[in-house]
Amino acid sequence: MPELPEVETVRRDVEAAFAGRRVEAVTATGVRTIRRHGGAAPLIDRISGRRLVGTDRHGKFLLLRLDTGDVVVIHLGMSGQLRAVPAGTPPAPHTHVVLAVEGGTELRFVDPRTFGEVFVTGPDVPELAHLGPDALTGVPDAAALGRLLAGRRRRMKPTLLDQQVIAGIGNIYADESLWAARIHPDRPAGDLRAPTIGRLHASIRATLLAGIDHRGSSLADEQYRDLQGGLGGYQHHHQVHAREGMPCGRCGAPIRRARDGGRSTYWCPRCQRRPGDGAHSRQGSVERWCIPGAVTGLR
Repeated sequence: MPELPEVETVRRDVEAAFAGRRVEAVTATGVRTIRRHGGAAPLIDRISGRRLVGTDRHGKFLLLRLDTGDVVVIHLGMSGQLRAVPAGTPPAPHTHVVLAVEGGTELRFVDPRTFGEVFVTGPDVPELAHLGPDALTGVPDAAALGRLLAGRRRRMKPTLLDQQVIAGIGNIYADESLWAARIHPDRPAGDLRAPTIGRLHASIRATLLAGIDHRGSSLADEQYRDLQGGLGGYQHHHQVHAREGMPCGRCGAPIRRARDGGRSTYWCPRCQRRPGDGAHSRQGSVERWCIPGAVTGLR
């Protein structure tokens, strides 16, 4: 499933290509894709003729703001893609929603597995009120992260994946962030002390920014594509995710993999000690971390 860096990459592409332009027509044929509306008419009526004034993102949700104040919410789900193509281009299979934008370009939502969705809502987007703060823009410092984790007995990896705790982190970036912070995925979230929380906060931010800088991660299935159909590049910089048996880039130990709740978790058994297997604090400073491709600011 596309995570925060992939959705942010698409958001920036959409902003550059479509901000300020009017939607001339809308076609919606995917019943599951527009399931919140129960039919195409409400979606078409609230988007057609409206101007796209800007874009936002919360976690894994892309928000297209219209000049009426309404917001088009797009969730890519497991296999969804947004593609910008010239009008008249034959539709790809599984094209469920098409926005014909002035200037002769169409914004198309393609989703083979139909877990994604497109819907229109009001300016406050109440449908996303259950989400936690955005992992990149809503957790400003280690103290804020500490408040989110305080008292939680759940393991660290599933806590990071819980969108009601922190929105935007999925399987890839949870693995990579925990590796960067040298935290075992099974460590109880509420057990982290202040220095470790500081490392984790910095590693989450640096890892997400590095993912954005490389335009996201496209794995072996190549399901994630950007607005022009290009692949992301951050998969070439992964340190643990999908690298079972390969040497850790920091210590050389073989990366391990475990199945948990239908998804795989990857970690380094030497850098990321299990709870009770030894000290967690012999990691060195933030400056010594290895987060390939990390960038220092959100552009």
